[in-house]
Amino acid sequence: MRLIINLVLVALVGVLIYILYGSINEPIAFQAEKARREGAVIERLMDIRKAQELYREVHGGYAKDFDGLVNTIQTGEIPVVKVIGDPDDPTNTDAIRYDTTFVPAMTYYNDYQTMMKRTISLDSLRYVPFTKGQQFTVQADTLTYQSTLVNVVEVGTPRTEFMGPYADERFKRYDASYDPNKTIKFGTMDAPNLAGNWER
Repeated sequence: MRLIINLVLVALVGVLIYILYGSINEPIAFQAEKARREGAVIERLMDIRKAQELYREVHGGYAKDFDGLVNTIQTGEIPVVKVIGDPDDPTNTDAIRYDTTFVPAMTYYNDYQTMMKRTISLDSLRYVPFTKGQQFTVQADTLTYQSTLVNVVEVGTPRTEFMGPYADERFKRYDASYDPNKTIKFGTMDAPNLAGNWER
């Protein structure tokens, strides 16, 4: 009988240790995985934002889909205007001239990669990290803002798409600001603003 009681007590101690370990380890694992996954998604959104800025330099507006965006980065050219003469100098009697040259958009994107110290695959730009081929949503249009017609864009994805097992409301207890249904994005369809909501 004593042997049975001892075995039950050992089992109970084992269960309590497992529960205690889980209660300590789970919030640590959640915070680490949240930082890893969100960091990768934010990095990809920053790459898309740079590509959208270059697309706008070429076309005057933002891309509504990734096919057009990637094609423009690969083949588009950005006009660079050089002013010859000083238009602000009243003593300048020579005619002011403007010389326009075209630089491949890919040159600027390669400079961006160098600045970010990483290689960015244009083929994977559309895909949300940690998903099975899920793509970021893209919206682009024009909007009358403060009596002016402006271009607007919004690109993002909800956390539920990439947080895997941590895309659950119960993890709010470890981070009061965590909302698995909230979209991580840059831009807005309401104003000419390219800020990411992770930057606020």
